[in-house]
Amino acid sequence: MPRPQPIPPGPGQESVWDYPRPPRLERTARTIELWLGGEKIAETTGAYRVLETSHPPTYYLPREAFRPGVLSPAPGGSVCEWKGEASYWTLSAGDKVAESAGWSYERPTPAFAPIAGYVAVYAGRMDECRVDGVRVTPQPGGFYGGWITPDVVGPFKGEPGTWGW
Repeated sequence: MPRPQPIPPGPGQESVWDYPRPPRLERTARTIELWLGGEKIAETTGAYRVLETSHPPTYYLPREAFRPGVLSPAPGGSVCEWKGEASYWTLSAGDKVAESAGWSYERPTPAFAPIAGYVAVYAGRMDECRVDGVRVTPQPGGFYGGWITPDVVGPFKGEPGTWGW
């Protein structure tokens, strides 16, 4: 499959095609907020984001950013070639339960050690996720956990026809 044609970024934007492979971990001071069951369940300015070629950023929040009682361990797991073995989390608030909607790396590889115990969530399984007050669009495809904001351009892995990228 040929490499897709990146969308040229405009002022204040970044292209996911300029992100590296293997992925890069970087701290962000942007305000990250999550809602579920009509309630704000998490907020932080102390998150990390993982940047990988063709993927919108995935945000990892410190566990203490979540309201008490929101997170509970979920069965199953997976392995990322870059970050290591993932554990899954069910998130609950109000009248909603989002099974296995979050994941963390409790013992990540050395390059990703700073996110040990931090939790990422699938934006599409939450009521809403925001970055600096801007509502995010979930990365297409259901398998990936990236968050699309107006300051990130694609095309993005996960859209139809992208499996072979």
